[in-house]
Amino acid sequence: MKRFITTIKNIYHIEELRKRILYTLGIVLIYRVGSYISLPGIDVVELSKTAFGKSSSEGLTGLLDMFSGGAFSHASIFALGIMPYISASIVIQLLTLVVPYFQRLQKEGESGRKKINQMTRFLTIAVTALQAPAYITNLVRSTAGSGLNVFHSITGAPIQGDLPWSFIFVSMIILISSTLFIMWLGERITEKGIGNGISLIIMVGIIARLPFALSAEFVSKVSETGNGGPIIFLLEILLLVGVILVSILLVQGTRKVPVQYAKRVVGNKQYGGQRQYLPLKVNAAGVMPIIFAQAIMFLPLIIAGYASPETSGGFAAALSNHEGFWYNFIFAIMIIAFTYFYTAITFNPTQMADDMKKNGGFIPGIKPGKKTADFIDGIMSRIVLPGSIFLAFVAIMPSFARLFGINSQFAQFFGGTSLLIMVGVVLDTLQQIESHLLMRHYDGLTKSGRIKGRSPLPVS
Repeated sequence: MKRFITTIKNIYHIEELRKRILYTLGIVLIYRVGSYISLPGIDVVELSKTAFGKSSSEGLTGLLDMFSGGAFSHASIFALGIMPYISASIVIQLLTLVVPYFQRLQKEGESGRKKINQMTRFLTIAVTALQAPAYITNLVRSTAGSGLNVFHSITGAPIQGDLPWSFIFVSMIILISSTLFIMWLGERITEKGIGNGISLIIMVGIIARLPFALSAEFVSKVSETGNGGPIIFLLEILLLVGVILVSILLVQGTRKVPVQYAKRVVGNKQYGGQRQYLPLKVNAAGVMPIIFAQAIMFLPLIIAGYASPETSGGFAAALSNHEGFWYNFIFAIMIIAFTYFYTAITFNPTQMADDMKKNGGFIPGIKPGKKTADFIDGIMSRIVLPGSIFLAFVAIMPSFARLFGINSQFAQFFGGTSLLIMVGVVLDTLQQIESHLLMRHYDGLTKSGRIKGRSPLPVS
């Protein structure tokens, strides 16, 4: 506790760090306030009584609502959140791996990066323009049979029948503009705040639902008989802490490969000659395999018209049951497969071997060039398997939590994309804070070593 208080005082004494943290908190506050501002003409009270307005933790809508911090189910101006920008960033990143033009831009340095960012913004507008009418259509269909007056005109009168085109057009413009505004907020955090802005906004949206999930779980365990009472609730909290610790090990796990650099004499100074280490991530793919696998798992339900277990059978029914064996088994297999795929397209051992050779580095006992590339590729192939199995286990942990009686909202924090994003963003933010402290000769956040953060999503 004394060390924690000392660290807080040190942070306060560093003016630049203090301003960056306060600036970040201010941007986060703006984002959270915007999440509660509904679209014009939407009666939030009436909407909350419908199935659409109730917080969902299942299916595609539940995933989007989790990432937007509840704005999706509240028909907020921030309903689409930052996910269109994330989708555009993933597409651009994949294009840089297969399209020569984007590869040249990536090698042009700062000017190429600016062009890629500009293309990502334009693609974000296109993606949002497609998602906005789909969101409004889904909102209308989900509330059509409720008998409630959810939509109102400018005068306040309930809209009967089909929505006018003016209402739909204005809502689309607001949703597109809001997504671009959130993207701008994230860029401001990255530039003037602390941490990666886009990832931080996603984490804030996810963690905003944690208090409600905790309170719902506590009430269910204490008020309802047969649920175990507060003792079981405390055990669940301890289990959650354990899962978080396991996730931290997964995010930070590395295999260090020793690299020796030859001695070079430039003028009167000697460079090289020391041994360094090449850190190979156990989970080099991050959360991308889970995101890809979830997108593929939703396709059968989309094709079948979001079929439910009661109205569908066979394969569609098995995939609609998120607690079923076949859903989780196929989900885990796809995560392992996508981990190998994504690692293969993002990890280039040949380029690493060439860069090492140009800088006079070599792995002891391994010839430079192709032998080094094959050696690195062999090590990576061996560590990807346990990493992918570990990642798949973390991804299906919420299903195990639900089987033990934990409510759906709270179970989402026991694994999956949400937990890995939170762990990655927190570590990355703490690493930046620690860098500011060490740069000004203050003690870091830990007694020994340094925090190794990473950005969990491929955003610029």
